Order: sequence, then C-alpha cells, then structure tokens
Amino acid sequence: MNDSISSTFSALADPTRRAILARLALGETSVSELAEPFKISMPAVSKHLRVLETAGLITRSRNAQLRPCKLKPEPLREAAAWLDEYRNFWEQSFDRLDEYLKTLQVEQKKTKKHKHKEKHHGRNKK
Repeated sequence: MNDSISSTFSALADPTRRAILARLALGETSVSELAEPFKISMPAVSKHLRVLETAGLITRSRNAQLRPCKLKPEPLREAAAWLDEYRNFWEQSFDRLDEYLKTLQVEQKKTKKHKHKEKHHGRNKK
C-alpha cells in the first residue's frame, strides 16, 4: 500500500481518525484538545495522529509544548476525485437501468391492454 490514495483510505478506515479530521476541519488545534472527546490514552491518540500524518492528511508543528495539528486537504481531494470517477460510472449505470425499467413498464402496460381487449372481445362474441 504505497500509493497515497490507499494510505488515505487506510487512515480513514478508523472512526477515531475520521473524528479527529472532522475536528481539524474547524481549524488548527493542539494534540491535547484533539484528545479530549476520546476515552483513549494520550499515546493512543498520538498513534492515530501518526497514521494521519504518515498518510499526509495532517501536519504537526512545534509551538512550544502544544504541537498544533493542521488538516492537509489535498489527499482528501484526491480520494474524492477517485471516488467521483466511480460515482459517475454508477450514476450512468443507474440511468441506463432506469431507462430499461421504463421500457419494460411500457411494454407491460401494452401487454395488459392487449390481454384485456382479447378478454372482453372473447366475451362479447359468445
């Protein structure tokens, strides 16, 4: 898993890391502030941050003891663009399926009308 999109999706696979990214989307913050809402140890938070940093999703700088973290949106943009290609494929596939189903419905209505006419014509002839 050397490519950046794989690293991004791997990092996003964990709900804690997604929550950290959501918080960082609001702006730069310290590691201790990021750790507050989670019931995990500070070393566990640091591991999550390391995964996010390795994936290129965040940066950590040195500002005295704070070590503020900041979101890097580019890997998320790349992942979103990759997903958009598949979204376009599925939308086109669903559009084709929708057209096919509409065609079937029209054919089914024609068949029902034809059967209905045959049924009534058959009764009237008796």
